[in-house]
Amino acid sequence: MSQFIESIKIEDQELFLLEYHQKRVDQTFTHFGKEGSIDLEKIFKKLEHDEDGLYKFKIIYDLDKRVRTQMIPYAIPEILDFQLVENNSFDYSFKFEDRKELEKMKMKSRAGEIIIVKNNHITDTSFSNLLFLKGKDWYTPKTYLLNGVQRQYLLKKKKIKEADITLQNIKEYSHFQLINAMNDFDDMFIYSIDKINNLPEKSIYKN
Repeated sequence: MSQFIESIKIEDQELFLLEYHQKRVDQTFTHFGKEGSIDLEKIFKKLEHDEDGLYKFKIIYDLDKRVRTQMIPYAIPEILDFQLVENNSFDYSFKFEDRKELEKMKMKSRAGEIIIVKNNHITDTSFSNLLFLKGKDWYTPKTYLLNGVQRQYLLKKKKIKEADITLQNIKEYSHFQLINAMNDFDDMFIYSIDKINNLPEKSIYKN
């Protein structure tokens, strides 16, 4: 049976974006025709986690409501470079625990992290959604693989906008940053677009 995963930010014993995580879990059960769900807050409270600091709270579950948990101290990863990787068939619309295809793409690349391209459109990295800077505004690709909780939250708060970001127009953006449940919007922690080591030449692609 398929297993799914939620990774929740815990800082000083506080759960972040819990409403968004719970909604995604509930939608997963509904999509696969299962009644009920699991209660993430109850699972957290049973752990009696009383440590301050930043943690990743991982909940691995299946549709029979079997649950495993991990509480892992967290530090934001430092990534030196990125590579565009094309995969037109990859689907990650639900947060499956199985990441073999993602790891395979990463292993074939020649960079610290990959940016997955699907039908000429920019999607996500192997572990996060993306934001791109144009002028003073931040944009996230409409063509995400997984509609992450941080992405949903920032769109709702109108801190970011959606855009069609493609191989043809990616050079119109000057910088980018990675967001997920653990990595908040932070315009001090950004990468120059030149950190992508295989940016396309415009002449290669037809509009």
